[in-house]
Amino acid sequence: MNATQTLDAQELAALLHFYADSGVEWLVEDEPVDRFAQFAAQKAAQAEAKMPASARQPQPPQNGSAPAPRTRGETATQNRAAAGARPAAPPSVAVPDSEAVASARFAAESARSLVELKTALEAFTGCNLKNGARSTVFASGDPSSGIMVIGPTPNADDDRDGLPFSGRQGQLLDRMLGAIGLARETVLLTNIIPWRPPGNRMPSDAELEICRPFLERQVALAEPKLLLLLGNFPARFFFGANGTIHSLRGEWRDITFGGIDAAAIATLHPQELLAAPANKALAWQDLLTFKKRL
Repeated sequence: MNATQTLDAQELAALLHFYADSGVEWLVEDEPVDRFAQFAAQKAAQAEAKMPASARQPQPPQNGSAPAPRTRGETATQNRAAAGARPAAPPSVAVPDSEAVASARFAAESARSLVELKTALEAFTGCNLKNGARSTVFASGDPSSGIMVIGPTPNADDDRDGLPFSGRQGQLLDRMLGAIGLARETVLLTNIIPWRPPGNRMPSDAELEICRPFLERQVALAEPKLLLLLGNFPARFFFGANGTIHSLRGEWRDITFGGIDAAAIATLHPQELLAAPANKALAWQDLLTFKKRL
């Protein structure tokens, strides 16, 4: 194994990128801890505690005299001092509740433009996910195009760049759109969730409900006529179905969302196509169906 001191800047950047994609968010200790030694010490202490008192070996005092017994007050004082010397624990995060959802809805509905909505979203502090994300990933592209491309959640590349559909999946999406005469600059790209969940996990129901008002307001302000939904999560979210993307893809559905009537079609997410390139043929069929409606 190579030490980080032997890596050049490019190799170190690749290593950090690998850690980020693996879900590593932060280091929890400033210094390495030998957990094996701790476990061995705990086992030895437990074994000694089970031994008869006569069989235990007394520990000799370091200064040649037995230490004076500590009073309960002295012990409590020392424990408080030791606790004060330890690093402060990270602040606790409240799970979004009905009040947080109401606050999100008020902030979203107060926005009169996408610029104001972005400002309101960046200032909003009522969702757990924002505390662990690096960026608030808002919509990008042309809101007047009448076309919205919607994904599930930001990934590590999106979180780093602060833009939806960055990195390899974004490059593949650019080629997919280009194949039907579109570009990311000529459509509006966004995600259902604006903050990357830790480790790319699925958002909880509470987190989804608190993010819903902001997406509803995006749709209401952009007034799209056509929605291209990428992946299983957006398809289930907009269609209200529990099927897989393979059972939900490829068919137009009329929906009402954010007070706007639109036609929506679902297809596979670029990340799914990178993982299973054989499915690109299915996505191409869906894109051709979408192109006919343009």
